[in-house]
Amino acid sequence: MTHRTVFFVSDGTGITAETFGNAILAQFEITPRHVRLPFIDTPDKVHQAVRQINHTCDVEGVRPIVFTTLVDMEVLRILQGGCKGMLLDMFGTFVQPLETELGIKSLHRVGRFADISRSQAYHDRIEAINFSLAHDDGQSNRDLARADVILVGVSRSGKTPTSLYLAMQFGLKAANYPLIPEDFERRQLPPALTPHRKKIFGLTIAPERLAEIRAERRPNSRYASLDNCRMEVAEAEAMMRRAGIRWLSTTTKSIEEIATTILQEVRPERLSY
Repeated sequence: MTHRTVFFVSDGTGITAETFGNAILAQFEITPRHVRLPFIDTPDKVHQAVRQINHTCDVEGVRPIVFTTLVDMEVLRILQGGCKGMLLDMFGTFVQPLETELGIKSLHRVGRFADISRSQAYHDRIEAINFSLAHDDGQSNRDLARADVILVGVSRSGKTPTSLYLAMQFGLKAANYPLIPEDFERRQLPPALTPHRKKIFGLTIAPERLAEIRAERRPNSRYASLDNCRMEVAEAEAMMRRAGIRWLSTTTKSIEEIATTILQEVRPERLSY
């Protein structure tokens, strides 16, 4: 049965549990209903969570899948003892074996991941996000020298989500710049980018897929027509080749694959930390 409800139960925001759980669920061809239950840090709250999970089990007639990152043992035991779902305790699965291997006890602190917000890496990531937002879609040429990477490509080729992913996940200051018909007429990159050629990375996309994406935004327009998309993609790829720019096609790649490929090319040291 492919229809399931998945709960993510956490004493914090639930983002860690959801990210980890989704990475595992991605291995299966299912589209489950997601329910995040954050800040479950008292017996009263976990009893309420158990009732919600068990009600779902009774209504749907199948066990929900429950990912949890609870660290308070009293709260966790209540969940383990009363929950009708398939419980996957991620801290129990990984932390306890590591305690044995490392020969030390874990901190077992509620909300431990909140400490990240006080780290320099966290503040660098916030700064990178602000930079990427300020330099989205060529809206600003200021401080391009501070960019770690400048993405170029035709409109709707995946530049904005990739820029934000690079900023949020890796703390890279990623600007992005659209290649437009005026650039194709001049047969050159936008002048503002010329001094930063070594930081430029190109994104392209299959014209058929581009036409589909653009049609969702502006149906029955020349902008979304297949002929126009073919012309823009061909011109953009020719420009990248002339300029000696590294580039890849986003057509069949996930944003994670795109970002990691870019990272390997422009800042491989960020893959180790």
